[in-house]
Amino acid sequence: MGILKTQVGFHKDSSLFSETRSLQAAEKELYDCTQMIEIAKSLSSLLDFPVLIESILLTCMCQMRVLGAGMYIHKTFDSGFLTLESDYNTFPLNPDEVYTIDISDPLILYLAEENRPHTVKDLPKQFKKGSAWKQLCSLNPSLIVPLKQKTHLNGILLLGERINPEEAVYSDYECCQISTVASLSAIAINNAALVEMTTTDAMTQLKMKHFFYTALADKLENSAKHKLPLSLVMFDIDFFKNVNDTYGHACGDTILKEIASLIFGGIRGQDMAARYGGEEFIVMLLDTNEHAAFKVAERIRHVIENHCFTHDNICIHLTISAGISVFSPGYNEVAVRTLIDQADRALYNSKRTGRNRVTVFNPSIAGNMPEEYVFSSALPNPPEKVETPAAR
Repeated sequence: MGILKTQVGFHKDSSLFSETRSLQAAEKELYDCTQMIEIAKSLSSLLDFPVLIESILLTCMCQMRVLGAGMYIHKTFDSGFLTLESDYNTFPLNPDEVYTIDISDPLILYLAEENRPHTVKDLPKQFKKGSAWKQLCSLNPSLIVPLKQKTHLNGILLLGERINPEEAVYSDYECCQISTVASLSAIAINNAALVEMTTTDAMTQLKMKHFFYTALADKLENSAKHKLPLSLVMFDIDFFKNVNDTYGHACGDTILKEIASLIFGGIRGQDMAARYGGEEFIVMLLDTNEHAAFKVAERIRHVIENHCFTHDNICIHLTISAGISVFSPGYNEVAVRTLIDQADRALYNSKRTGRNRVTVFNPSIAGNMPEEYVFSSALPNPPEKVETPAAR
């Protein structure tokens, strides 16, 4: 506030006050523009879908000062439904409810057409009997923001309760800000989805081999930097050729899809599974020592062994063999190719010694012992130099 001294005393200079306020507003807008540039650079550089979703939600929570955020997205590129991303949202969820919304729901079409933020209260009354409105209301969002890229709705962003109760009502400026973040997010999601599509095996929906190699190199470097273990598990379906010869390739393709789904369901969101080739699969387990990796591989092996693969009303039982290699900082230093070769050798040992089993490659004795002693199928004691075993 400006104060000027005159012959009759002191008085407020309203023009100076206005200029000061305008300067402050201009400085804030400049700061916010700089923030948007940084957000755009950050989101455009993220092509890993889970990391991108988490980054968007954290950005929105910080920018809008809310206690939580969630996002409905397409689980597949051509999905007709939006699914609430359960791994990263911070809303209390009902474990018995499936949080999906049909993109043809009138409320979703309305949000896509309007392409602006809404509160639950200001949504038109004609939508309040629909399933989409009921599901969104059950999450009690403070703001609903469509994520639209050109003419395509890539998702819906939900903001939770605001940190400061006095800021419960969003200003026009804040709505403009979150709309900008939403536009940037929609573009980033579209780019990540395209990368996801071009790096994913069409049949099994697992990652392709070449992308897995690239990701493994990056994660291996990160594991060495932070002194964290990393394990690889290579799987191969036992006697799969007999399936194709007996029941046909259509049956074989169905079984490949089911086994891929079972493998994917047996790992965490931070891990990665890929189709290595034919009936072979490979899994990268982050922050996981050989004992935890063995448990994961054994669990997947057991699930597949007991699974009924149905074809023409015939129940087909199959088994799978696995080989494990482990990177342990300070215990062994290996390259990507070496780690894969070790897992492949362990897998071959599982095949050679009877199939339907898990074998672990032991790098500590590989150079000093005959080949048959380099592997183990049981792990009685954990390696001493693994510092951070993964909880399984």
